[in-house]
Amino acid sequence: MTAMRTHYCGTLDAGAIDQPVRLCGWMHRRRDHGGVIFVDLRDRTGLVQVVVDPDTPEAFAVAERVRSEYVLQVAGRVRRRPEGTENPDMATGEIEVLVEELNILSAAETPPFQLDEEDVAEEHRLRFRYLDLRRPEMQARLRLRAQVTRRLRRFLDDEGFLDIETPMLTRTTPEGARDYLVPSRTHPGHFFALPQSPQLFKQLLMMSGMDRYYQIVRCFRDEDLRADRQPEFTQLDIETSFLTEEEIMTLMERMVRDLFAQVLEVALPDPFPRLTYAEAMRRFGSDKPDLRVTLELVDIGDLVREVDFKVFAGPAADPHGRVAALRLPGGASLTRKEIDDYTRFVSRYGARGLAYVKVNQAGAGREGLQSPILKFLTDAAIAGILERTGAVDGDLIFFGADKARVVNESLGALRVRLGHDRGFVEHGWRPLWVVDFPMFEWDDKAARWNPLHHPFTAPREADIERLATDPGGCLSRAYDMVLNGSEIGGGSIRIHRHEVQQQVLSLLGIGEQEARDKFGFLLDALRYGCPPHGGIAFGLDRMVMLMAGAASIREVMAFPKTQTAACLLTQAPSPASDSQLRELGIRLRRPPEGDKPHSATA
Repeated sequence: MTAMRTHYCGTLDAGAIDQPVRLCGWMHRRRDHGGVIFVDLRDRTGLVQVVVDPDTPEAFAVAERVRSEYVLQVAGRVRRRPEGTENPDMATGEIEVLVEELNILSAAETPPFQLDEEDVAEEHRLRFRYLDLRRPEMQARLRLRAQVTRRLRRFLDDEGFLDIETPMLTRTTPEGARDYLVPSRTHPGHFFALPQSPQLFKQLLMMSGMDRYYQIVRCFRDEDLRADRQPEFTQLDIETSFLTEEEIMTLMERMVRDLFAQVLEVALPDPFPRLTYAEAMRRFGSDKPDLRVTLELVDIGDLVREVDFKVFAGPAADPHGRVAALRLPGGASLTRKEIDDYTRFVSRYGARGLAYVKVNQAGAGREGLQSPILKFLTDAAIAGILERTGAVDGDLIFFGADKARVVNESLGALRVRLGHDRGFVEHGWRPLWVVDFPMFEWDDKAARWNPLHHPFTAPREADIERLATDPGGCLSRAYDMVLNGSEIGGGSIRIHRHEVQQQVLSLLGIGEQEARDKFGFLLDALRYGCPPHGGIAFGLDRMVMLMAGAASIREVMAFPKTQTAACLLTQAPSPASDSQLRELGIRLRRPPEGDKPHSATA
């Protein structure tokens, strides 16, 4: 039996000269040069030029009929390209295939867009995703993704981890986002939830003695979307027993270093630098700082607490406020329009303005500065600000003054924006760990504590006794891995003692009965000999996005959803039929005209 294909297109090189080959692929481009037809044949490995001349009349007649995206089978012989016609931009540029037989396996209508078009609307690309995925760039990204998952599996397998699946249909749990609910036909009026993460199941696996677990798993969150979020996404989920956070972090560092070395041939630092949460917020206004950006925030609250300027003095005196400065080297050349643009930018983060001082001549005191706020500042405050920020001639200092959260978010975002706009971004990869997170954050609207990570994160041993008296001062045993300003992995040591877990749930306003209803299986398991354990989850889509240099995780997923959580390819979500709803015991309540979604009752 003759093979349909003997080689992939992009794998042929000079070593195959004079060999007979059979190739299959798509017609990428066709050129007719004076009676000789050249076809660029494409498959997932790349392109190869095939040549059809009139000496093979049957093949030539077929070649005259083929059009863009026809699926072809070629039989021929590899030869060296004539001198001067080599193409150094192609991996197969030294050779070509002289066709002896040409078959059309499948004809194609004119595609809605050409694969080499650069300005195709994303909506169009997602509608015809099967065509978009034929583009070499997209195929390279999915090959990279496959390389990444293969390497991660190999590392974890070699380290004694077991690949164990956890359920997709489970019960709803409070993990920070809305659940996707699945109605049960066999239990009318009851619903499964699709997992936001396998968190509780992987902890139960540790209680089962599995010791080391991992899973490349699909997760689901019904939340507002951004460029690096999707309603369904993939994470590398890891849990292990009898390791401290230091040991887990060291192991995960080795895994990520191995991944970058093997897949990208990039050497990451050893060890990764570490920042406490407090230091990261103080210096960068973010718990996932991009260390490539060389700009930093500086606290100046103590310098302006007594000034006659309530915009600064109020937050400086507020224990929950912050006044910070951000020096932009060479920024005195910014125009008023540019400053206004940055003012509008920080307003997205809740900032009510953006004060600034231009430093024309640092050594001249007040006279060497230019700003509408100078009249409100004392000479001592001005001198202190210049000294603390390290400002020199030609610099500009931006200020943020408000609640600490607003200042951190606005100046933290401005820091990154200025870094990219003004050339203060270093090249390369800058990983780090952020550690010593607070256990809880206070929710003003709900008037209660929320977990900064999740309710199963362990407090530091030294803080267990303080949980009841000073929850806001307790630190957790959590750790996040950050890469170039994106959190790629988040983990922690888990609570393994029943009484501590009960206390944390109580602090979060989850009463004993509610805890029993939602987490009874976990609380019971904690009573039967639970080992100390911890783990981490890596956002696989986000990690591959960074490694591929893509702008969105949609660019590294085969079939992503849109920003509104819809699939343009399959037109999902779609209505269910009346018979399906009847079977599930669900009746739709039609909303008034103009309202958006249907509500349902079971």
